[in-house]
Amino acid sequence: MVKKAASKEKRLMSVTRDLQFEEKVKYSFGGETYSSLRENDFMDASRFPFTDFAINTDKASYSNIRRFLNMGTAVPPDAVRIEEMLNYFNLEHRAPDNGDVFRIETKLSDCPWKPGNQLFFIKASAKKLDLESIPPSNLVFLIDVSGSMDMPNRLPLLKSAFKLMVNNLRAIDTVSIVVYGGTVGVWMTPTSGAEKEKIHKSIEELYPGGSTAGESGILSAYRLAQSQFIPNGNNRVILATDGDFNVGQTSEEDLERLIIQQRQKGIYLTCLGVGMGNYKDSKLEVLAKKGNGNFSYIDDEKEAEKVLVKELTQTMYSVADDALMHVHFRPEALKSYRLIGFDNKYAAISDTSSILEGGEVGSGHTLMAIFELELKDTTHTSSLAIGDVEVSYKLPGDSISRKLIEKITVTPEQFTSLPPTYQFASGVALFGSLLKESRFTKNCSWQKVYTIVHPVIKPDDYLQAEFLTLLEKAKKIYYKGKPSRLRSSSMR
Repeated sequence: MVKKAASKEKRLMSVTRDLQFEEKVKYSFGGETYSSLRENDFMDASRFPFTDFAINTDKASYSNIRRFLNMGTAVPPDAVRIEEMLNYFNLEHRAPDNGDVFRIETKLSDCPWKPGNQLFFIKASAKKLDLESIPPSNLVFLIDVSGSMDMPNRLPLLKSAFKLMVNNLRAIDTVSIVVYGGTVGVWMTPTSGAEKEKIHKSIEELYPGGSTAGESGILSAYRLAQSQFIPNGNNRVILATDGDFNVGQTSEEDLERLIIQQRQKGIYLTCLGVGMGNYKDSKLEVLAKKGNGNFSYIDDEKEAEKVLVKELTQTMYSVADDALMHVHFRPEALKSYRLIGFDNKYAAISDTSSILEGGEVGSGHTLMAIFELELKDTTHTSSLAIGDVEVSYKLPGDSISRKLIEKITVTPEQFTSLPPTYQFASGVALFGSLLKESRFTKNCSWQKVYTIVHPVIKPDDYLQAEFLTLLEKAKKIYYKGKPSRLRSSSMR
């Protein structure tokens, strides 16, 4: 009975305790699907001093946004997840002390887009695993080879991506390949990471065709992963697809039930999304988050290299599971607060059985949470007791819940005096808010984003430089009034 009840629960990204929300409508964009999101409101700190949210390593939203802007089109508002946009960038990792899993840092400054308000930053850096002692991996590449993958930015891109990843595997790592499309089956039996030529050849010989029997492929991959299970190792299925599951179980609810059953076996799930037009972001997000895993969108070979080579340990090796951040604000210090990003699905809000479920945090990952605050006294120049921050998590393979608690006392700083990382993160958050057409930043301009980030851009940081290029593209696209037409035409 317990398992049956749990299978119906929907996953919340954040929750303000004791607050109830209403159900809303859904958005879609052409043949692509995105989970409808409800932006977090300002909360009265005296009535709702506690707020909690899930933390993870997901980065898919930013590269998907980049794909739309590079095509010269506006971004579907529900494709914008600000916490994933912040996850995408290097936020200057600082190693935790004394063997802790997390290091917490906080800052408080004036809000550049709302005079009189403040921004409260919580930066959490996860510990880095020692590359020499990373446990052996049991990896199953679950690759969609259906007919819809027969495009240059789908299967050929994934083949290049997996070959890049294989180059970094060790002899103690094991790789298997399961395919699904016209047929479902084991394409390559478990093979040592040392046999790179054999693995490359198997990947190169993949060809597309047929329907997408997603359910059967997932079950087959998990069975194979379980047969090669490494106790205390990194056991993971890596699903690569455009998410167009058109045979077998197709609804998000069905996929949730399937993955919940499989994750009990101690096998992680990483989802790599590709493609456009029929890309199913909503389904891949469900799979990753219900499967104790993470989610990336690969739009080109540079992104493949970033996710599967440069950030391999972040993507593939967890240091914390079921990770949640809990913030207790002190009502005597502030009137209200708004969590930027970490927005919930409308369906989860309206479901009384919904729960807040933690995420997976990868090795060496640094995340940033930003709150917009209305303080009771804006003249503070000395230290201010904002509240308490707690991170709860479990170690991989462990059922014991652990906690790191920090009492937060911060000294307000001028925004321009903040470290460049914090200023840049604020610009990214505002960029996402404008893409979402947020009612909280409706009086802001794209030029304001430029004013925030341009002084702190690192000339040798390719991703930050690219951000400026995307900002310029967004300014031209949205100046033409496309987002309003997009919103009205995408309602279903």
